[in-house]
Amino acid sequence: MIFLVMAHISGRNRSQQLLLPESIEDYIGPDNPVRFIDAFVDSLDLDAIGFVRATSKATGRPGYDPADLLKLYIYGYLNRVRSSRRLEVETHRNMEVIWLLRQLMPDFKTIADFRKNNKTAFRQIFREFVALCKDLDLYGRELIAVDGSRIKAVNGRDQNFSQAKLNKAIAQTDERLSRYLKQLDEEDSHDEHVSAGRVRDSKLQEKIASIRERKARLEQHRETLENSEDNQVSLTDPDSRAMHPSSRIGVGYNVQTAVDAKHKLIAEAQVHNNVTDLGLLAETSIAACENLDVTNIDTVADKGYFKIEDIQACEAAGITPYVPKPRRGPAIREGLFPKEAFHFDAEADLYRCPTGQVLTRRCRNKVREGIYTVVYRAKKVCGTCALKASCTQHGDRQVSRYENEAVLEKMAERLAGRPEVLDQRREIVEHPFGTIKHWMEQRGFLTRGLDSVRGEFSLTALAYNLRRAINLVGTAGLIAAAQA
Repeated sequence: MIFLVMAHISGRNRSQQLLLPESIEDYIGPDNPVRFIDAFVDSLDLDAIGFVRATSKATGRPGYDPADLLKLYIYGYLNRVRSSRRLEVETHRNMEVIWLLRQLMPDFKTIADFRKNNKTAFRQIFREFVALCKDLDLYGRELIAVDGSRIKAVNGRDQNFSQAKLNKAIAQTDERLSRYLKQLDEEDSHDEHVSAGRVRDSKLQEKIASIRERKARLEQHRETLENSEDNQVSLTDPDSRAMHPSSRIGVGYNVQTAVDAKHKLIAEAQVHNNVTDLGLLAETSIAACENLDVTNIDTVADKGYFKIEDIQACEAAGITPYVPKPRRGPAIREGLFPKEAFHFDAEADLYRCPTGQVLTRRCRNKVREGIYTVVYRAKKVCGTCALKASCTQHGDRQVSRYENEAVLEKMAERLAGRPEVLDQRREIVEHPFGTIKHWMEQRGFLTRGLDSVRGEFSLTALAYNLRRAINLVGTAGLIAAAQA
């Protein structure tokens, strides 16, 4: 019987001389995305945008052209390489980067300083690419969806303190300090072995000194917090905040995006340190309108954005909002008739309850600056009502109404006539965050400070849009648009 021994596939001899292409240009195909990055950045006026050292000086040591470092960062974020140290490595080994930078090899400090020094300029680069995609008709400019997501900051939970957390930590420190001092007194009075006692005393003294230093730091943090308008303090990244526990990221930032419905391209990207989304709808939607150069557009968001000031601001700016009303309030918590069970008569300025009784205007209350509510009550009626147990647990039922609540009622009517827009919102806006967090692997920021983080996420949003645009029109189409 004959057995055949199969050989493995063998590589070439490393000493074999090869006939390589004559130039680096031959390694980069015509459809390679780096060709568009090169053309796009070359088409920008970086000096007007605000990049540092965009115009070289006549004297002094020459520095790197900001255009080259910008190309490197766009390439890095497009290919999930965000670290300045990793980008430095790519300049030595990656043929695409070698072609893009024309064999320049800046060190990681130069790369990192460029991002730090130009953090506010990256936002305009994002807008320039939005304008280019708009010219290519990649934005529908009819419906945008607004949503937020939390991304981790360079700040651990143990480096973030609220007033309650500081008080608890100081109390624990006092308890430990008292225990060690008591132990030290007991050992001084009962220890028969002097030499051994001195060793233990020395160790206890070190622990006591360490605890006192920690207490002093905690008290300093508490004083800082008391003198500020914030309700928490972060030590590593002062601008970061502890987010809601449901976000499961601990300390981070609140990232807001406005996404166009046509191709799920980001029209606006912002970063805040607000713990909730409340109050961010109008700011994000209006900025998206400016980027898309439209005067009228529909915007949809979830109930976390329901705030009357934002709804009014959107309508004043020509934006038609679709935001569902959250079911909250004491009546909902206690299982009583909701406010919607009461009918408002605008002409007579009164409410009618489910039994037909009249609730009339009683008083006007200030909720916050510029926002007032009117309270309606039906005195001497609720006491004999058969439905009182389902309506109120007090003497009579009160219904509060914003003075300008008509804008909320009109929005509710729009939503009732277009309920599918809420499902569209989920399909539109969750695609970018899923791509950014999972495919692009950005679950945390690398920079510190709100301005730096905003610049960093502008690069992330630009990279996301660039990847989508390449899939839609190709590299050649983008290059033609950039050079037009």
